[in-house]
Amino acid sequence: MKILNVVGARPNFMKIAPIVEEMKKASDLKGVLIHTGQHYDEAMSDVFFRDLGIPVPDVHLGVGSGTHAEQTARVMVEFEKVCVEQKPDLVVVVGDVNSTMASTIVAVKLLIPVAHVEAGLRSFDRAMPEEINRIVTDALCEILFTTSRDADENLKREGVTPARIHFVGNVMIDTLMRHRTKAATLDVISRFKVQPGSYALVTLHRPSNVDEPGVLGGILEALKEISNAMPVIFPIHPRAVRRIQEFGLDTTGIRTVEPLGYLEFLNLPSNARIVLTDSGGLQEETTILGVPCMTLRNNTERPVTITHGTNMLAGPDKSRILDGFGFA
Repeated sequence: MKILNVVGARPNFMKIAPIVEEMKKASDLKGVLIHTGQHYDEAMSDVFFRDLGIPVPDVHLGVGSGTHAEQTARVMVEFEKVCVEQKPDLVVVVGDVNSTMASTIVAVKLLIPVAHVEAGLRSFDRAMPEEINRIVTDALCEILFTTSRDADENLKREGVTPARIHFVGNVMIDTLMRHRTKAATLDVISRFKVQPGSYALVTLHRPSNVDEPGVLGGILEALKEISNAMPVIFPIHPRAVRRIQEFGLDTTGIRTVEPLGYLEFLNLPSNARIVLTDSGGLQEETTILGVPCMTLRNNTERPVTITHGTNMLAGPDKSRILDGFGFA
């Protein structure tokens, strides 16, 4: 049985790694790794493959950046060629990026069944591009692998038959647990001259936070005030760098650093006093690590991190962030 495993962006890599590893153990499965190239530079792609021990992709589509429409269209055009050539029995997609939805549409139209890993997550906010990707992908996939029971219920409410839903747990956490010990041996925090439990870690990348000058400016102002109480380390996403420069915003007092590989980055939340983020995956990782997390969004597709974990919704508003800072 030939299976095409599709990845495209940084959040996908942690999810595909344990799947690829398990497929190697099955003599009756032939896994083919397809990298769409949605994230394509060293800091956002290559270093993750090395850190996670993922083999070099069998096919690299090289779609690059662009608008949502441009990126989705390029993936569809190039992935169709791969499907026609490879003639897979199954396509596996992970997460909720443009590559996930685009690959699913192509495969289903070619009558190739698709399995979605991390199905059923819903923020119920259709202003989020990822929410559209999730809804479309889940509507088309034949096999839906879920990470939490609320995801099962979301799918059932949307009319999905229970036979298509398989609660399997969270492969991204499998990756975290596998690499946690190795990440702990790295000297990342000493390089940044901080002590365990003494600093705040920040990640920002969502358009709703970084593309609006008023919103981004308010978040940065909150981070500056927090920096008076403890160091604030901000591995800064290229999108955020561009917007800060474009809007003429100030990051004085905030320790901005280049994006880090998986292992180095994992060392940071593991030792943080608190994490402030708009990332979905980091909400889950901090829950497993037992580190307080303030999510700088008004919603989350991972409510289990609030009901059973360490996460709270603070939103992107300066006053709410500072009010919630006592959560640490």
